[in-house]
Amino acid sequence: MTNLLTRVPKRTQPWVATMVRSIYRQPSAQEVHIRHEKVVEQLAERFPQAASMLDEAGSDILAFTHFPMEYWKKIWSNNPQERLNKEIRRRTDVVAIFPNRSAAMRLVGAVLAEQNDEWILSRRYLPPTSPAYSEALPEVQLT
Repeated sequence: MTNLLTRVPKRTQPWVATMVRSIYRQPSAQEVHIRHEKVVEQLAERFPQAASMLDEAGSDILAFTHFPMEYWKKIWSNNPQERLNKEIRRRTDVVAIFPNRSAAMRLVGAVLAEQNDEWILSRRYLPPTSPAYSEALPEVQLT
């Protein structure tokens, strides 16, 4: 949302943010998609660049609607990912200058390993029965 808000004047940012948040507060997947289209139309009148950006991001920001509604509140936001990125940024800022690229990669790897350990020990974010753990999902190969 931050990227979107940079495309509109400062005084209208609260209004635009409220409109975008209204997309996520709909009771069904169909209504979420309808509300997204309406918000894009409303923004297009005054802020065509922001409307275009929101429209292009539609498939990404509405991906949560493919899951059962009980998981929506957990997955519609990318806050856990943003928090992890912020922690990596905080840790690398402390060092400021790395002697080489591999030193930076080791620090980031250590931060990720530490976060993984914390996530393993904490309460599950999604239950193992959720579609996110489905065997129907394609297996991803890292290269």
